[in-house]
Amino acid sequence: MSNAFEVNFDGLVGPTHNYSGLSYGNVASTGNQNAVSNPRLAAKQGLAKMKALHDMGFKQGVLAPHERPDVASLRRLGFSGTDAQVVERAAKEAPAILAAASSASCMWTANAATVSPSGDTADGRVHFTPANLNNKFHRSIEHPTTRRILQAMFADESRFMVHEALPAQMHFGDEGAANHTRFCHEYDGAGVEFFVFGAAAFDSRYPAPTRFPARQTLEACQAIARLHGLKEEGVVYAQQDPATIDAGVFHNDVISVGNANVLFHHEKSFLHQADVLAELDRKLAAAGGKFIAIEVPLAEVSVEEAVKSYLFNSQLLSKPEGKMIIVVPEECRNIERVWTYLQKLVSSGGPIDEVRVYDLKQSMQNGGGPACLRLRVALSEREIAAVNPNVMMSDALFGTLNAWVDKHYRDRIAPADLGDPQLLLECRTALDELTGILRLGSVYPFQLL
Repeated sequence: MSNAFEVNFDGLVGPTHNYSGLSYGNVASTGNQNAVSNPRLAAKQGLAKMKALHDMGFKQGVLAPHERPDVASLRRLGFSGTDAQVVERAAKEAPAILAAASSASCMWTANAATVSPSGDTADGRVHFTPANLNNKFHRSIEHPTTRRILQAMFADESRFMVHEALPAQMHFGDEGAANHTRFCHEYDGAGVEFFVFGAAAFDSRYPAPTRFPARQTLEACQAIARLHGLKEEGVVYAQQDPATIDAGVFHNDVISVGNANVLFHHEKSFLHQADVLAELDRKLAAAGGKFIAIEVPLAEVSVEEAVKSYLFNSQLLSKPEGKMIIVVPEECRNIERVWTYLQKLVSSGGPIDEVRVYDLKQSMQNGGGPACLRLRVALSEREIAAVNPNVMMSDALFGTLNAWVDKHYRDRIAPADLGDPQLLLECRTALDELTGILRLGSVYPFQLL
């Protein structure tokens, strides 16, 4: 690889992390509804993973959480009075809506945006399109703040372009990088961007799942490719297998993960899978790369086991010597057939030769594994130098953020606690301090009044 890197920007878990079971189609999320959460532990588990990867030599950054509960959204829904009265009234009259407005789901930054590196785009800039996340109310309210945070991190408009989200309705449903992977020979060279969708909004020829919703549309993928100035020869579109979505695979990153020239995927990932793999192979070869597909057979790991373990919601990271590490959650070690497969994988002589396991239980119980927690951005050295340096992980930042979490986060939130107006004040106080630590400026609604 050249002097370019894939930088992982992990979401910092927010102070209102809770288990409200908001994500229909996400088995872990709905299965842990009304459990008691530990925001402090959740944030520290995420920080520990960031620091571990930083210590291993990988480029690692931080994405700030959002203000919650989202009082502005509650006001739009008819709750009035002071901010404290808005929260109290929502808790009394519509606790499910308050829970949605209090979600810390922005921690899963794989849904923050779709990113195209400068090597792929017509204008030679890195392009970001924040995801509208239209399928779920609690996530649909994220993109305005996400855009402001990204603009504060990637402020140099000669190198970065942060678009507005796509129109926020079902025809252009967009879930961000969770349904997008990029293959390449070098991170700063031309690559092949792989867009995965669940259904087509305007074309009835495509099948659709029948049990759970298809959150990403073909039309959204095509719109992002146009916005980012991608060439046809550098794009592949594939449809998720509808039966796999109905089995709980709500995003493509629950059934496949890619890095550089490698796709690690399940046998039941895509419709017309052989044709999809052939197109990826052909287009990456034209871009100077050699495509490698590692397919996990259904006979060795079932779709149910893949969903339960989050085997594919892992991170593939390139080591300097050319091999790759796979970063998986603890749940993979706890499911015998999954762990047996991973041991076989790393001893096979293939490109993945090491597995690292991390405890992310607080996030996992809400339906988000290692891959959900990070947004990948391929950057050259000059582009990295243009990123806000205060968001890049370091020994000092790790210590500062852990102390910040200890100071501001609760260690217990039950569903009834979301109606406490003090939680809103605690969140705003914490975020006001965080914007100073990360030098983001005023990005939150309460700071913009």
